[in-house]
Amino acid sequence: MERLLLVQLLMVGSTLAQIEACPFHCVCQNLSESLSTLCANKGLLFIPPNIDRRTVELRLADNFIRVVESPDFLNMSGLVDLTLSRNTIDTIRPFAFGDLESLRSLHLDGNRLTEIGEEALRGMLNLQHLILNNNQLVDISVAAFDDFLLTIEDLDLSYNNLHTVPWEGIQGMLFLHTLNLDHNLIDFIMEGTFAELYKLSRLDMTSNRLYTLPPDPVFARSQIGVVSPTPYTSTLVLSFGGNPLHCNCELLWLRRLAREDDMETCASPPQVAGRYFWSVPEDEFTCEPPLITRHTHKLWILEGQRATLRCRAIGDPEPVIHWVSPDDKIISNSSRTVSFRNGTLDILVTTIRDDGAYTCIAINAAGESTAVVDLKIIPLPHRGNGSITVLQQDPGSSDIATSAKTSANATEGGSERKVEVSDVTATSALVRWGADKSAYAWMYQIQYNSTVDETLIYRIIPASSRHFVLKHLVPSADYDLCVLAIFDDTATSLAATHLLGCTQFSTGEAYPDCHSLHAHFLGGTLTVIVGGIIVVTLLVFTVVMMVKYKVCSSAHGSLPKVTNVYSQTNGGHPNGLLPQRTPPKERGPKHRRVRVKAARSEGPEHRTGDGMGGVAWRSPVPAKTKRSSSLDMGDISANACYSYAKRLSFMWTKRSQSVHGMLVQCAAAPEGDAKRLGPFLNADELEESVV
Repeated sequence: MERLLLVQLLMVGSTLAQIEACPFHCVCQNLSESLSTLCANKGLLFIPPNIDRRTVELRLADNFIRVVESPDFLNMSGLVDLTLSRNTIDTIRPFAFGDLESLRSLHLDGNRLTEIGEEALRGMLNLQHLILNNNQLVDISVAAFDDFLLTIEDLDLSYNNLHTVPWEGIQGMLFLHTLNLDHNLIDFIMEGTFAELYKLSRLDMTSNRLYTLPPDPVFARSQIGVVSPTPYTSTLVLSFGGNPLHCNCELLWLRRLAREDDMETCASPPQVAGRYFWSVPEDEFTCEPPLITRHTHKLWILEGQRATLRCRAIGDPEPVIHWVSPDDKIISNSSRTVSFRNGTLDILVTTIRDDGAYTCIAINAAGESTAVVDLKIIPLPHRGNGSITVLQQDPGSSDIATSAKTSANATEGGSERKVEVSDVTATSALVRWGADKSAYAWMYQIQYNSTVDETLIYRIIPASSRHFVLKHLVPSADYDLCVLAIFDDTATSLAATHLLGCTQFSTGEAYPDCHSLHAHFLGGTLTVIVGGIIVVTLLVFTVVMMVKYKVCSSAHGSLPKVTNVYSQTNGGHPNGLLPQRTPPKERGPKHRRVRVKAARSEGPEHRTGDGMGGVAWRSPVPAKTKRSSSLDMGDISANACYSYAKRLSFMWTKRSQSVHGMLVQCAAAPEGDAKRLGPFLNADELEESVV
């Protein structure tokens, strides 16, 4: 009885211990000797620290966990299924799953992961299902899957931002059954990736940026009615729709497979763009052989300098360019040579051995094309070329840093310097040197460098020159310069050098060109004066016009408007513009004043004033009518502003012209015809008419 009571107490204690070990808000189930901890959708911000280490199944989905660290699953070696789906995880610390050696399934879908580091998934030696879809993955380390390459069966990387995946790691997943790579940005598949994946039954590459698919035997298992060659080889469900396929001869092998139409379409070339992949005939899957369009023909390079050889080619598919050296070897990338994908070859430091003809080879699936580039290396003059040993100390062609720079310019006897630098500016300098008397020089060499750039610069000068202008120098810099004479060594029959001398100089500062202040001042003053005169002139003209306009306006308002046509006779003054003239008394009763009334029937030449009191003096001869001049002022006064003086002048001019014409006629006519030619019979009448 006591034993039974003790057993019951132990069972109750263990139950209480389990309840105490279960995290707050979580549900712990102990079924069939396996403990399940269910903490899904509990609003957790981190992984609970008091999880029972004997847990076999742990569900932490639909929470707000951000970071997974190594202490979170410490000593949980019995955990088999871990679910961390739909959290906000953006960081996985190295070895965070290091103790989960029995884990079979890991769900990390629906999080915010951007990368998987090399040590983020370490320790899971028996993992079979890895679900990483619906994240924001951009990069996955090449060695991220190394611990479970031989156990993984299901890998889901769909709905991410991957441009590439670790193809080398996938190539070693020999027991992989399902691979989901759909809805990414993948544009390249490594050739031979799926060749050894005999258990692969589903491959989804839908909605990527695949331009082409490499030929692989695994795709042959995706045909309709295919029979597996061995019981261990399964058929393959292949999906690659939604990719911008380039339907040329490289995809002809895929077109020849007997598959159902999954609505795959061609994006290029133009003749098949937009058409369904399986509806395009096989004879339209064509390619174009490469054609080299541009390349370097011949290049001369001084020994030790950089040589760049260029080669461009077109074709369908895009050709791959290789370079072949003069000794018929394909040039690969090294510390001295770099070959780029665009067809450029860089030889960083040239030597005499690089001289020769290089071959550019452009290759694609339709053929190849070649071009020859001739590279000529100009050797530097070395006194000790070859295997001949020189007993005397060789100053070398680039010994600027040695003490010879200073000692070579002055001899023991204090002779003049052989190398001089003059006319130094910010970017140029004139170098002069004397002739080499020790030997006949067939060439001179100038070497110089600056404190800004330690690169040694060479200049080859013909033997006939004794000076040279250095250009494109760096302003405000100190320069070291040496001049060497190159001649034929009679003992060795090789080119030798002799140091003529070295010197140092400094370039000036780069000031902008300054113009004369006086010229600027004078030009500005003249501009201001001329502008002021123009402005003052315009202002004076404007004021004068305004005053004139006001005067004209006031005068126009006070004067009566002159309209109609008036007949001018002796003493007639229309509109009262002229004062009335009294008739002379000595004329006697022969003349009489008569008031001439306006009559429309008499015509415009015989009309009188319009009621303003115009009076005409008439001759007693009734048969002759006096000549009159008509003037219409209506349009003038209506269209323009005329002052009183201008109106009077205008009327007077018209009268003068009329009278002058009649006087001329009278002077030219005979006396007998005077009465017939003019209406003026005497001077009085002429005077009255003029006035």
